[in-house]
Amino acid sequence: QVQLVESGGGLVQAGDSLRLSCATSGLIFSTYNMAWFRQAPGKEREFVGAITWSASNTYYADSVKGRFTVSRDNAKNTVYLQMNRLKTEDTAVYYCAATKTWVDISTPKAPDWGQGTQVTVSS
Repeated sequence: QVQLVESGGGLVQAGDSLRLSCATSGLIFSTYNMAWFRQAPGKEREFVGAITWSASNTYYADSVKGRFTVSRDNAKNTVYLQMNRLKTEDTAVYYCAATKTWVDISTPKAPDWGQGTQVTVSS
């Protein structure tokens, strides 16, 4: 079965950096587009960033553009989210998703989801 496991979250100070990892199994990783989403308490889940199966393109929400970077390591079947210059507004549970198709750039079709990892940014 497809399994996605996020890790790397934690409590950090504003301005700090974190790198989240999403380790996958049960899929041919190199054929999947990968994306990151986040959800803060009381808010809708929102798109953060994505990387295509070939790593030829990356996409980012305006709120994180220039600060966050999505990358992938096919040898490790893992996708990463490098988060720099973190802000308190970045506090959320971060989820990764794997998909072969998209409804639109921020909406994967029938994705597989991880369980999430908590990121808390304090001031």
